[in-house]
Amino acid sequence: MVPGAAERIQAALGLADDELCDALGLTPLQLLAGEADVLPQTQVLDQLLRAAAEQVQGSALSRWVRASGPAGCPLDHLLAQDYAAFEGALEGLLERGFVIRRRD
Repeated sequence: MVPGAAERIQAALGLADDELCDALGLTPLQLLAGEADVLPQTQVLDQLLRAAAEQVQGSALSRWVRASGPAGCPLDHLLAQDYAAFEGALEGLLERGFVIRRRD
């Protein structure tokens, strides 16, 4: 079975079911019914993450999404459904790479 866009997003970012629902603005029932794959935000996020996966090592996306960066935590942007901020954070990742800084 070929995974749908929502399943690919969930796998790429290592999201729990409730996080995926919150990120896409769905109830768990809507997610189970397959309604996620018809949403425009699902298609856009899927395309962004597929392009990023070509440049970033597989598991790096799931670590990056929970890390705090210059523009905040990418997961927080997703959960707030601020897709523009998430896209900006993803662009930053692709430009600079996944940089881990030591806390002072």
